[in-house]
Amino acid sequence: QTRSLLGVFEEDAAAISNYVNQLFQAMHRIYDAQNELSAATHLTSKLLKEYEKQRFPLGGDDEVMTSTLQQFAKLSSCHAVLSTQLADAMMFPITQFKERDLKEILTLKEVFQIASNDHDAAITRYSRLSKRRENEKIKAEVTEDVYTSRKKQHQTMMHYFCALNTLQYKKKIAMLEPLLGYMQAQISFFKMGSENLTDQLEEFLTNIGTSVQNVRREMECEVENMQQTIEDLEVASDPLYLPDPDTMKFPVHRNLTRKAGYLNARNKTGLVSSIWERQFYFTQGGNLMSQARGDVAGGLVMDIDNCSVMAVDCEDRRYCFQITSFDGKKSSILQAESKKDYEEWICTINNISKQIYLSENPEEIAARVNQSALEAVTPSPSFQQRHESMRPAVQSRPAAARTSSTGSLGSESAALSTLSLDSLVAPDTPIQFDIISPVSEDLPGQAKSSGQSGRRTNPFGETGGSKSETEDSILHQLFIVRFLGSMEVKSDESPDVVYETMRQILAARAIHNIFRMTESHLLVTCDCLKLIDPQTQVTRLRFPLPNVVLYATHQENKRLFGFVLRTSGGRVGSRQTSVCYIFESNNEGEKICDSVGLAKQIAFHAELDRKASEKQKEIDRVKEKQQKELNKQKQIEKDLEEQSRLIAASSRSNQSSEGQFVVLSSSQSEDSDLGEDGKKKRESEA
Repeated sequence: QTRSLLGVFEEDAAAISNYVNQLFQAMHRIYDAQNELSAATHLTSKLLKEYEKQRFPLGGDDEVMTSTLQQFAKLSSCHAVLSTQLADAMMFPITQFKERDLKEILTLKEVFQIASNDHDAAITRYSRLSKRRENEKIKAEVTEDVYTSRKKQHQTMMHYFCALNTLQYKKKIAMLEPLLGYMQAQISFFKMGSENLTDQLEEFLTNIGTSVQNVRREMECEVENMQQTIEDLEVASDPLYLPDPDTMKFPVHRNLTRKAGYLNARNKTGLVSSIWERQFYFTQGGNLMSQARGDVAGGLVMDIDNCSVMAVDCEDRRYCFQITSFDGKKSSILQAESKKDYEEWICTINNISKQIYLSENPEEIAARVNQSALEAVTPSPSFQQRHESMRPAVQSRPAAARTSSTGSLGSESAALSTLSLDSLVAPDTPIQFDIISPVSEDLPGQAKSSGQSGRRTNPFGETGGSKSETEDSILHQLFIVRFLGSMEVKSDESPDVVYETMRQILAARAIHNIFRMTESHLLVTCDCLKLIDPQTQVTRLRFPLPNVVLYATHQENKRLFGFVLRTSGGRVGSRQTSVCYIFESNNEGEKICDSVGLAKQIAFHAELDRKASEKQKEIDRVKEKQQKELNKQKQIEKDLEEQSRLIAASSRSNQSSEGQFVVLSSSQSEDSDLGEDGKKKRESEA
C-alpha cells in the first residue's frame, strides 16, 4: 500500500511540475510582452523629447508641435512601473516554486531511491549468512549495515513523504500568488492612469483631437485643390507634350531676357568624334549656367556678355545653334528641342548681350551681376537669403576691381558706417582669389630645423618639420572649407576688419564673375592652421598659430568666417603686414573660431610652462656652476696643505744630514726630495 500510495504521490508531483512549467511559460510571455511594451514606450518618449532638436528642410520651428509632443512624452512612465511590479509580484513567486520546491522533490526522490537500493543490498548480504559456519565478526558487520541502511531509508522516506504532502499546499500558493500579483499590478497601473487622467489632460486630449481633425480637413481641401489644379494643367498642357508644338498656337517670344530649359550640348571626345549630353541650361545675370541631373546647383558654362550666337548645321541635327565668347576663345554648340525653343534661346542671348553692354548706367550692371554671382558662390539654395545683408549697395560710382562700397553688413552696419574704409583695408591692395602661401616666421623658442627665418612656405606641402609638430599637438580638429579670397588690411584690432573684407571679396567675386572655389581641409592644431588638399593630403598652406591675431565669423551668415594673419615682409621693405583670409564652411564657422580660440589657449599655457621650465633649468645650471667653483676651491686648499706638509718634512730631512752631503738650495732640495710629484705640485701651486 505504501508503494502504491507513493506512486500516486509521485505521479501527482510530476503532473504539478508539468503544469507549473506551462503556467510559468505563459506568465513569462506576459512579462516579456510587457517589457517590450515598456521599452517601446520609453523609446517613443525619447524620440518625442528629441523632436525639438530635429531640423526638417521644409519645416520651420514649430513650437506648438514641440510642446504637444513633450506632453505626450510624459505618459510613458506607467508601463515601466507595471513591468517592475510584474517582475516582483508575478514572476518571483512562481520562479521560486519552480526552482526551489520542485527541485527539492526531485532531489529527495533520488536520495530515497539510493537509500532503498542500499537497504536492499544490506538485506541481501544478511540473508546470505551461513548457519553452519557462523562468524560473529561478519555477522556483526552485516547486522550493522542492515541497521544503518534501514535507518537511513526510513529517515529519507519521512522527509520525502513530508515534502510530497507539503507540495499540495505549495501548489495552491504557487498558482494563486502570481495571479494575485498580476491583478494587483494591473490595478495599480489603472490607478496611475486614472490619476494622470485629470481634467486638464482631458481638455488637452480634446484640443489635440480637434486640431487633428482640422488638419485632416485642411489636407483634404488642399488635396482637392491640387487634384483640380492637376486636371486643369493636364488639359492646358496637352499641346505642350509634343516635342515640337505648333508656333501658331504658341508664338515665339523674342523679347525675353531670361530663359531656362533642357538643351543637348555637343562635347568632343576625340579629333573627329563627339557626344551629345542633355542638361538643364538657364541664364543668370550675364552668364549661361548648366546643371546636370543630381547636382544641387548650376555651374558656369560661358560668359555671354557681348557674345555672338548663330544657327549652325551640325551632324545632321535640327535646331542647333552656336554661342561664341567675345574673344573667340570659347564656343559651345547646343541643340534645342523645338523650333520655338531654338528661336527663343537665340533671341534671349542676343537681348542679354545688348542689355548689358548698351546700358547707360554702369551701377545697374554691377548690381545685376553681383546678385547673380552671390547666388552662385555656394551650392546651397539658401545662400542668397543668408547673404542678403552682405550685398554691396552700389551708389554712384562705376564697378572696379575692388569695390569701395560701404554697404550694410547685417547688425554691424551702424558701426561700419562710422569707419573709413581706408582705416580698415590697405589702399590699392589687390584681392587674391587663389591660395598663395604666406611668409612664415621662426617663432621664439622654436627649433631652427623647420626652415630658415622669413622664407615662404612651399604651397606644395614642403613645410619642414611641421609634421612632427602636428603629431605632438594635443589638439587635432578637421573642417571642410572653401577659400573665397584674401587681401591686405591696415588694422587687426577689430572684427569689423573681417566683416569688411568679407563684403569686399564677395562684391569683387560678383563683379568679375568668379564662381569657382578651392575646397580644402582645415586642420586646427596647437601649433598652426593647415590647409590640406582633400585628394592628395598634401599641405597647401600653413599658418603659424601665434601669427593669427584675429578671427571672427559673420553674425548673419554663420558659414562665413575669416582670420587675420600678421606676417613680416610684404610690399614695403620688411615691415609687418596683416592679411585677412576669408573662407566658407559647412555651417561650422563658429565651431572653427571656437577651435582656433581653444588652440591659442592651449598654446599660451604651453608657452608659460616652457618658460617656467627654462627658468628652472637656468637656476639649476647656476647652482651647479657654484657647486663646481666651491669644489675647486676646496681642492686648491687641500693641495696647499699637502704642499706645506711636504716642505716641512723636507726641511727636517736636511737638518739631520750633519754635513755629510753638499747643502743644496731650498728649491733644489725640494725638487730632489719630492721628485716628479713634488715638481708637479709646485707647478700647480704656482
